[in-house]
Amino acid sequence: MTCAPLLSPVHEDPYLLVLDKPAGLLCVPGRGDDKQDCLSARAMRQWPDALIVHRLDMGTSGLVVMARGIAMQRALSAAFAERRVSKRYEAIVDGAMPLREDWSSIDAPLMADWPRRPLQKTDPAGKPSVTRWKALSSSTHGGAVSTHVLLEPLTGRSHQLRVHLLSVGHPILGDALYGDAAVQARAPRLLLHASELGLLHPVTQERLEFRHAPDFAPAARIDA
Repeated sequence: MTCAPLLSPVHEDPYLLVLDKPAGLLCVPGRGDDKQDCLSARAMRQWPDALIVHRLDMGTSGLVVMARGIAMQRALSAAFAERRVSKRYEAIVDGAMPLREDWSSIDAPLMADWPRRPLQKTDPAGKPSVTRWKALSSSTHGGAVSTHVLLEPLTGRSHQLRVHLLSVGHPILGDALYGDAAVQARAPRLLLHASELGLLHPVTQERLEFRHAPDFAPAARIDA
């Protein structure tokens, strides 16, 4: 079996790592021999004390924090649970979203769509879920319009960004779970990337801010 390439950390110190997860790679092992290659397994080969703290969907790329040792895992997990970690994502979505300077919000409770697991859905009986968004630019190609958006999840529900954008009529391009055939065909991968991450270092108390741009090109403005 071919060995996976070594990881190049965005940040490394004795207490934590910040890694850039490629799209298509699991954060943790899945079921089956073909799903054992994952970010945590690769990290542990280089840093035996590396432990998972949070996850990104397999199709999502971007910044992931890993703890070094159980004490740091507990401290960082608490920071995520208490929403002391700031996160921003970038996505390319179907359709034209309004280009404004201020942020807008999607406030829609989410719950599991049990007959179609692992899908999620908006439902008044679901858990409170809020996403802030800002459209950065839009483009049109062959009559199909897309928008480059910046996203801030204020809650951390499963598939939150994907379902919230779908709920307002703007599914993420390349989304094989929530997009129709046309949306899936417009990109070779899910165009969602965790691009910014900020947290207080549990040991040094230094404020850490990381930014890693997506590998998909942002949209240009719509032709007049």
